[in-house]
Amino acid sequence: MHNRIQTVAIGSTNPVKVAAATLAIQRVWPAVTFSAVAVESGVRAQPLSDDEAIVGATNRAQRALLATTADLAVGLEGNTADTLHGMFGTGWAVIVDQAGNIGIGGSGRFLLPQTIAARLRDGAELGPLMDQLTGEENTRHRQGAIGIFTHNLLTRQSALETAVTFALTRFLNPQYYNS
Repeated sequence: MHNRIQTVAIGSTNPVKVAAATLAIQRVWPAVTFSAVAVESGVRAQPLSDDEAIVGATNRAQRALLATTADLAVGLEGNTADTLHGMFGTGWAVIVDQAGNIGIGGSGRFLLPQTIAARLRDGAELGPLMDQLTGEENTRHRQGAIGIFTHNLLTRQSALETAVTFALTRFLNPQYYNS
């Protein structure tokens, strides 16, 4: 395990993403220092596939690592994914270290209502759609769509914490990934 992890860069200043990465990583390295860095994802504002979101999260992590002297960097990207069963909301985390190791983890998925999915397919973004639906502002920086649809049983932050935890597996058990 990376026992020498002292600094972690987070490739976003979104408070939900920063909190998710911080809380997940502090379970492993309680004394680590974090820095939030505003970087571009290099993908659409509303990624429409898992692959696009993973590319965006990877870009965020790598750009945050380059912008700092951190030991690790985290990139997070929410997305939707169309399937035969409907459109789902989900998210991805990518963690990179200075040696070039990459860990990838996803959050759970939830089915979006057809009316929301249709608007997303027409080019809308989920965050603003959720603001319109609820009459609230900036839900993407708070509970997110998952919090709205689950009555906060799960929130965007808790879902992204899961994704970060899954992305940490490569760093918690490198012997299985580097053999």
